[in-house]
Amino acid sequence: MDYQTISYEVTDGVAVLTMNRPETLNAMTQQMRAEITHVVNEASGEARVLVLTGAGKAFCSGQDLGDSSNAANLNLERTLRDEYMPMIRAIRESKIPTISAVNGAAAGAGANLALAADVVIATESAYFLQAFSRIGLMPDAGGTYELPRAMGAAKAMGAALFADKISARQADQWGMIWEAVSDGEFEAVWKARAAHLAKGPTLAYAEIKAAVQDTWGNDWTAQMEEEAKRQGKLGKTRDFQEGVVAFLEKRPATYEGR
Repeated sequence: MDYQTISYEVTDGVAVLTMNRPETLNAMTQQMRAEITHVVNEASGEARVLVLTGAGKAFCSGQDLGDSSNAANLNLERTLRDEYMPMIRAIRESKIPTISAVNGAAAGAGANLALAADVVIATESAYFLQAFSRIGLMPDAGGTYELPRAMGAAKAMGAALFADKISARQADQWGMIWEAVSDGEFEAVWKARAAHLAKGPTLAYAEIKAAVQDTWGNDWTAQMEEEAKRQGKLGKTRDFQEGVVAFLEKRPATYEGR
């Protein structure tokens, strides 16, 4: 696929998807959503971890409101169902770990795109903004699902109603993201995190993702049963055998993702 709005590269098992419309703060168009969805689906067969980030000074400013000749002509229901849902689902259901490296502003659907990843690492000068109520809308792109689970109902409600900026440091303290790091260390940190996952037990990561996502719909007994089933599968993998041998031999494990 000839990408027009993003760039994509794979190095040493790490796939990096960069939203590349810096002149619009990486606002999402129909084309960009299609390209992101395509890359996420392709990455699991080409890499062992996927990083999403933005070019320039922003991660993603959300929906490009100029992508239609008239805002009144926007069919938001269709757009969400046909374009945003496949994109967010692809990220959530990816068989490899996903990281959002939030290099700057993440606003509107851009904030919720970031939160769809398994791990969110933000530079200290970045912020998250549920900007929807400023234009008479409600959070979408999975925001009403992710936010209460990430930081609790009270913080999520305030973020949606007041549309205040949430600094990366606040997001870290509230449990909304994995970590906020200084601007000077940001690139080195997310690259190190990605490299760590790329060398890890990929099948175990996939089961971790699925089990943690499923926990919201399970009671204790159902979740324990799920753990037993998934752990049983992992106990038969080469990576588990290698992990045990490496532990006993007091050396780093060399995982193959199988």
